[in-house]
Amino acid sequence: MVGRSIEPRNALGILFMAAGFFTFSIVDTAAKFLTSDFHPIQIVWIRQFGFLLVVIFLLARFGTAVLKTERLGLQVVRGCLAVTSATAFIFALRYVAIADAVAVSFVAPFFVTLLGAFWLGETVGIRRWLAVCLGFVGSLIIIRPGLGAVHPAAFLVVFAALAFAFRQILSRILGGVDSTQTTIAYSALVGSGLLLIPLPFIWVTPWSGEQLMIFAMIAVLAALAEFLIIRALELAEAVAVAPVHYTLMIWGTFWGYTIFGDLPDLWTWVGAAIIM
Repeated sequence: MVGRSIEPRNALGILFMAAGFFTFSIVDTAAKFLTSDFHPIQIVWIRQFGFLLVVIFLLARFGTAVLKTERLGLQVVRGCLAVTSATAFIFALRYVAIADAVAVSFVAPFFVTLLGAFWLGETVGIRRWLAVCLGFVGSLIIIRPGLGAVHPAAFLVVFAALAFAFRQILSRILGGVDSTQTTIAYSALVGSGLLLIPLPFIWVTPWSGEQLMIFAMIAVLAALAEFLIIRALELAEAVAVAPVHYTLMIWGTFWGYTIFGDLPDLWTWVGAAIIM
């Protein structure tokens, strides 16, 4: 890796990651609430709009130096992965209970562990490899492919998790050469640019104050969550913070039951328990 070396501060990174996932759980819950009235692409664009506001602030404060990067190609790819992951996940939320979607998304830490080992050369011992294998079994129990127990849209969550894992690894690489502000800026600009292409064809104007408030909340909290996760991956090793993803099961179940009256079935709990 080219650039400055980073001394891992895993404990602090774990705290940032936990805060980031808690914030994302609120964003996902609000997004699911809106999917009955709005296209997922519009909801994702609103998420990206929050990032754009952050970029405007950064440009006003630091000037175009914020956009200076040593890895332009990786920044563009990361931005594409970020918006792809979010779009696939919110599409899935139209059909899958939020706790089920969260449980399926637990494949992401396995992908991060594999990529961290083979791409970044991070140390993964026998216990972690065993955990990856057992976690894969737990994921199969949750999804139960071919049995029709979970809506086929759950496989969109698997795709979203893979894109998310690649994004996390790129965040780790970019943390060694670019600032957090630069990574946020490119995520916002690239993602918003891609989503602008289909946006005019699916846009529905919010018609109530409640909807406007929820859209504003999504924009602000998504930007905050993105910052927290990027910062976590700058501070800590990817394989150290990856398991924090599992806290989403707690928040997904809580919000799913509180807002939508959904609870995971027995096999989802069994699979999630194996993974944890």
